[in-house]
Amino acid sequence: MIPFSFLDLCPITEGGSASESLAHTVDVAQHAERWGFNRFWMAEHHGMPGIASAATAVLIGHVAGATSRIRVGAGGIMLPNHSPLVIAEQFGTLEALYPGRIDLGLGRAPGSDQATARALRRNLDTDPDAFPRDVLELIAYFEGRTPVRAVPGEGQAVPIWILGSSLFGAQLAAMLGLPYAFASHFAPAQMMDAIAVYRAQFKPSRFLQRPHVMLGYNVFAADTDDEARYLATSWQQSFVNLRLGHPGRLPPPVEGYAESLPPQGRKLIEHVLSCSAIGSPHAVANAINAFIERTGADELILTSNMHDHAARLRSIEIVAGLIEEPAGARSAG
Repeated sequence: MIPFSFLDLCPITEGGSASESLAHTVDVAQHAERWGFNRFWMAEHHGMPGIASAATAVLIGHVAGATSRIRVGAGGIMLPNHSPLVIAEQFGTLEALYPGRIDLGLGRAPGSDQATARALRRNLDTDPDAFPRDVLELIAYFEGRTPVRAVPGEGQAVPIWILGSSLFGAQLAAMLGLPYAFASHFAPAQMMDAIAVYRAQFKPSRFLQRPHVMLGYNVFAADTDDEARYLATSWQQSFVNLRLGHPGRLPPPVEGYAESLPPQGRKLIEHVLSCSAIGSPHAVANAINAFIERTGADELILTSNMHDHAARLRSIEIVAGLIEEPAGARSAG
């Protein structure tokens, strides 16, 4: 089996708080480490009432300090929001604190609306070449090839990933010889084309000799198919609310949610969550294996957004049963 990693959006639930969400994130990371997951990533979003990972680098340090082996990183940092020097210093500091455990995934979307994006970086560069330039500038800081020095940062071997949901990121990752993570867990439309472009155009580099594709994938696993479908309705509601312009906290599940939607709403859910496994352990295993066979993914990064924390842990535990664990990697708990 290929490596499994985990993406946590630090969901803030209805009836919950940001503090509770962050405590749950640490608990999920500790379980993911014990259960043999390869990486634990968090994503940068701003102005979202239901997501607590806005200060992504701060949270990465908190999670890395609460774990001991699992790689911890950003999936990702939205580079248009930041000066590359600041990111080099932040992730150089993280790497100095937790050597060999920090990943830096980079995206070109703001992760917010335009007003929030302006508040973050003050001026928005709409030049399509701005993101590639920022990536190259960031790499130069890590490699000490600029007059301005990033300390900590310079000389730190922080693996950089390009994230994307279109062909742009695939082409950039291929050109720079970097690993590529595709956001198929919420934007699956161009997944197969992006994989093909990345692999066909990949140029070996000092960072990576062969292309490496990691794909986002939703998992809603439970002991029965009916329970899993019920638990998945929280994330379905969240997606629909977001697309309708009403983002909010992660709602509790409801019976028959998809059936209550008009045809257009059902089609939206079917499309957005097409890269998902929903069901019992057997059904989830079959779905994941079929997805890997279809895509040839080198790694999966899974997300499992549920309202109930215990149910979420159970979902992750079910997937962990598919991981081929290294000897001595897992402890009781």
